[in-house]
Amino acid sequence: MVRDGRTVLSDAILSQADMHALYGGVVPEIASRKHVEAIAGLTDQALRDAGLTRKDIDAVAVTYAPGLIGAVLVGVSFAKSAAYALGVPLIPVHHVRGHIAANY
Repeated sequence: MVRDGRTVLSDAILSQADMHALYGGVVPEIASRKHVEAIAGLTDQALRDAGLTRKDIDAVAVTYAPGLIGAVLVGVSFAKSAAYALGVPLIPVHHVRGHIAANY
């Protein structure tokens, strides 16, 4: 969760590294399935950690490319649904630009 586009209020992360290590690397199908299982709960955790509720959300940002297509589709679908349900703008962000912007 971010306030005013710059202040990070919470940063919830769920790593899949240990699970994928069993296979010697990322298995795209497993990654996307785990994204489906975790995304709603992780979003709720981020809201709790920031002391916010869904009513406090005024926009939803999502990275759309590049990436593993299954995992990207999960994130984009969730973000589109959330933005629509909340009646707030959807902000698409190129994944690489997101990494660059994180440095500032």
